Amino acid sequence: MVFLEPELTGRYVRLEPLHQRHAAGLVQASAGAGDLYEMTTVPTTEVEARQYIALAETARAAGTAAPFAVIRLADDTVVGSTRLWDMQWWPWPEGHPRHGHDGPDACEIGHTWLAASAVRTGANTEMKRLMLTHAFETWDVLSVCFHTDARNHRSNAALRRIGAEFEGILRSHRLAVDLRPRDSARYSITAAEWPAVREHLEDMSASWAIAG
Repeated sequence: MVFLEPELTGRYVRLEPLHQRHAAGLVQASAGAGDLYEMTTVPTTEVEARQYIALAETARAAGTAAPFAVIRLADDTVVGSTRLWDMQWWPWPEGHPRHGHDGPDACEIGHTWLAASAVRTGANTEMKRLMLTHAFETWDVLSVCFHTDARNHRSNAALRRIGAEFEGILRSHRLAVDLRPRDSARYSITAAEWPAVREHLEDMSASWAIAG
């Protein structure tokens, strides 16, 4: 689906639609990360990367996800992956202004991971800014949510830092990487909140530029 294959470019990274050509880059990005991915599923071999991408492409073909490879602009290197997914189209009645709306009404941002070299570089902030801008301003969604392992303090802190609102804990919500029922911390941003969050993210990106 064409609308699920946008290319989004910022100051530091470019989000390209994820395809098999990115497999080797994903393997290189995940190498040597130590305990960085204890709570995140990442491909570490060529076979795993191709399977990972194939599942993402299947979701895109089904209309449920827009998966991306994260490309660092400075050296045109793959430094991770992320996606807009769990698209929801609500049953608006005929006559309602949103009846027949082309884009989804809500979606989630997830399946996000970055190479160790891209952590704390501003890449994660910019990835979120690019995807949120596309979701709210191109697709015209009403809300975007995030779920992360409740034990993942780094991810929880990052979501609070970008301005996402903590909604609560969903108990035994998903299968964790360690094959246990995972409690998920849920965060969200609504369309009404987006202008303030956008300004906040732009300020954060500007501060990274100054620091760099």
